[in-house]
Amino acid sequence: MLQFLTSFPSLLHSAVIFGTVIMLGALGEILAEKGGNLNLGVPGIMYFGGIAGLASTFMYENVYCANAGKTPSVVICVVLCLVCSFAAAAFGGLIFSVLTTTLRANQNVTGLTITILGSGVGNFFGGSLNKLAGGVGQVSVETTSKAFRAYVAPLVTSLDSVTGKLGLGTLLFSYGFLTYVAIVIAIVLWYFFKKTRTGLCLRSVGENPGTADAAGISVTKYKYLSTIIGAGISGLGGTYYVMVYIRGTWENQKTIESLGWLAVALVIFATWKPIRSIWGAYLFGVLYWAYFYIPNLTRSSQEIFKMIPYIVTLGVLLMVSFRRKKEDQPPASLGQSYFREER
Repeated sequence: MLQFLTSFPSLLHSAVIFGTVIMLGALGEILAEKGGNLNLGVPGIMYFGGIAGLASTFMYENVYCANAGKTPSVVICVVLCLVCSFAAAAFGGLIFSVLTTTLRANQNVTGLTITILGSGVGNFFGGSLNKLAGGVGQVSVETTSKAFRAYVAPLVTSLDSVTGKLGLGTLLFSYGFLTYVAIVIAIVLWYFFKKTRTGLCLRSVGENPGTADAAGISVTKYKYLSTIIGAGISGLGGTYYVMVYIRGTWENQKTIESLGWLAVALVIFATWKPIRSIWGAYLFGVLYWAYFYIPNLTRSSQEIFKMIPYIVTLGVLLMVSFRRKKEDQPPASLGQSYFREER
């Protein structure tokens, strides 16, 4: 027990990094679901974002700059990675939108199809990059990965020296910029949903598209934009995993897929509220990694600990179902195709 308490700051640090991956995935899905689209393709969307960010920077760092004898530009690396990641993930959201909003395909089936497609595309191009780099595990975009993991070391060191064993500097400020961007996105989405006219229109589309349509709100436009932009945000979760979590390489162990499903679970845990997704993501991180800091656990006990975030989500889902509080319920038309002629 004493060993667990002394290692708790390290556990929290790992939880923040882990939680940021699923937070970005969940925030994008919250935006899509507020518009009434249930996109179960989040894992595939994260694959799109991760492989696009990695492939673009790999071609820039290890092909273009290497052949030209140039030093990779940090700014170009970061911007190229973010733009390609967001664009590829948004394209996945566009595919989902065309199938479900325009062609009115079943949203559950379409989302699962996007997940399978994203996994296949990611692992195909990931394998191709491995082959191009000289073998499995040889892919590396060191400049880009370091840029995503960079932090202000003097600030961390000085605060650690003041707080001692608490290590508040390491706990609060030893993360890359995308960690704080994720928190900002959550706050911006909260403000957007609660305080802006456009956000209220989007929520009305998710609650009752027929009434929104009768009020002159373009249901198709809001569904398309919320799903496409939400997919782009979720794709940044895949980028964060590739560039920060595994430090600029690629693996074919389907970890992104499992984290994508955990992001979907976080949406339910946060009851479709962006602010709740912040502490919910970090709580999931603590629960997921707690076994690593508890000594003498058996293999089966470790697997039980990995199940805890999903068990907690089921508990929250049951609690929300029994309480029936309006503000904790999903959008009323979530997952339902809108037929204007049936209005």
